[in-house]
Amino acid sequence: MKKLLFIYNPNAGKGLLKPRLSDIFDIFVKAGYEVTVYPTQKYRDGYRKVADFTGDYDLLVCSGGDGTLDEVVTGMMQRENKIPIGYIPTGTTNDFAKSLHIPRELLKAADVAVNGEIFSCDVGRFNKDIFVYIAAFGLFTDVSYQTKQEIKNVLGHLAYVLEGTKRLFNIPSYNIRVTHDGEVIEDEFIFGMVTNSRSVGGFKNMVGKKVVFDDGEFEATLIKKPKNPLELQGIILALVSEQQDSKYMYSFKTKEVTFESLEEISWTLDGEFGGEHDKVVIRNAQKELQIMVDAECKSSLMEYPQEKEEE
Repeated sequence: MKKLLFIYNPNAGKGLLKPRLSDIFDIFVKAGYEVTVYPTQKYRDGYRKVADFTGDYDLLVCSGGDGTLDEVVTGMMQRENKIPIGYIPTGTTNDFAKSLHIPRELLKAADVAVNGEIFSCDVGRFNKDIFVYIAAFGLFTDVSYQTKQEIKNVLGHLAYVLEGTKRLFNIPSYNIRVTHDGEVIEDEFIFGMVTNSRSVGGFKNMVGKKVVFDDGEFEATLIKKPKNPLELQGIILALVSEQQDSKYMYSFKTKEVTFESLEEISWTLDGEFGGEHDKVVIRNAQKELQIMVDAECKSSLMEYPQEKEEE
């Protein structure tokens, strides 16, 4: 019998997973797996469990938000023998799951986790750390890890919006030297992100409409410091309308990018605190993450969305 390790965050989302656990285990067993279950107990517990497990498992399935997935993937990347990961999203935003067309409905996601197909996806190396789909600094990036879990559970996505609006009245900016593909950019930025996702913060196509998950390249977006409230309005409008306006931002694709600043800047990795750094080197680890996806959706992850081709 095949062996499956199931790691889940019992505090993620609105506790929707708990009443469905029996049905989920049934799906796992019907797919031919002997199941070992581990509910995470504290911050980074998922990382430690994955990095240190000694069992001979064929598949690891995790359930929680983007932070739980980040912990599990980071732990897996430390292992010599990596196994595929299935994902049942139960968080507030679930950007990466949306991008990979992993179902929001729990039992459908569980079915994809054990009966789907393996997709070899890019993952990010951030100095000595790992991120799954986004590394970011600046405006709003601390909202996810500073918003209390209880508030997230009650208000859902609105919690991020309410928490984020507080920052519009006092926007910090950072003078940063950015080096990529032989090009150097020096400017003052209020926000920056390096991503491998078609959804960021619940907004689709915010980083561009031609995102491929296994091409060995990230999408980078850097937003310049606005000179006045009118420019700030223009930046917000550009982001909400999913347009990349060069008056306000730099956008490029890259395999590797370096950020250097005089002061240490706080970064977030997949919605979790990623430390403070004055130098960050981000590299694309092409196809190093094996994740289970719906067989019918797999091809769309390796090519540009057809409806966007004419753009």
